Amino acid sequence: MSAGQSRPTLEIAVTSAAGARVARDHGADRVELCTGLELGGLTPSAALVESVAAVGTPVQVLVRCRPGDFVHDAEEIALMTAEVRSVIASGARGVVIGALTAEGTLDVEAVARLRDAAREADPAAEVTLHRAIDVAADPVGTAALLPALGLTRVLTSGGAPAAGQGLDRLAAMVAAAPGVRVMAGGGVRPADIPALLAAGVDAVHLSAKRRAPVRGGAAWVPLGVSSASAEQDTHFVTDAGVVAEARGALDLTAEAAVSPHP
Repeated sequence: MSAGQSRPTLEIAVTSAAGARVARDHGADRVELCTGLELGGLTPSAALVESVAAVGTPVQVLVRCRPGDFVHDAEEIALMTAEVRSVIASGARGVVIGALTAEGTLDVEAVARLRDAAREADPAAEVTLHRAIDVAADPVGTAALLPALGLTRVLTSGGAPAAGQGLDRLAAMVAAAPGVRVMAGGGVRPADIPALLAAGVDAVHLSAKRRAPVRGGAAWVPLGVSSASAEQDTHFVTDAGVVAEARGALDLTAEAAVSPHP
């Protein structure tokens, strides 16, 4: 991070108001709200958005109508357009959206439609392209399209399994998308933060999650295709220690970048 760059921001993915309070109390600048974190994240209900917005930390809401790929048909785009309007009306500061074509290019028409829905609901709404960019045929070329679309930021691992492995491509995305804030996300660990900031990203995004303890003494039966045991058939909660460690790593790295060398 250069001496003239603003303080790097920390975004935490949460699934509840309780998670948002943990994130707020341990240094997050904003939260990204979704449900189904174990599925990569899905659109939350309007009531959940309202409850998390009431916590007071700025809320970005993931709008993704189903798990799986990011190639959406007209009915799904129409649904997500309505969801964008709903979550903004419920208190979201912005939305996290994305769509690809079957060829792996950015579905510019769909993204523009979702962007327009957000800005019609709130002219100041922030719009983030989600990690669909990481499975695009050309992630850097896709990033280059974002300034013309007027997007606020892009959440990306640099096309790698984890952001710490995608440093070169993250730096290329920063160069390719002037005016768009590049946020590193995907398998981020606090130890990765210095290298990520050195690549030029504006922010880091962590799920900072741990499994909730198993509760209840009744017999366990599988209720979903991914349920293999009672220990796995649970939900994720926000880990305060990970949030605090990430905040500390961000601040230490930022201070080192602006401190004069002896």
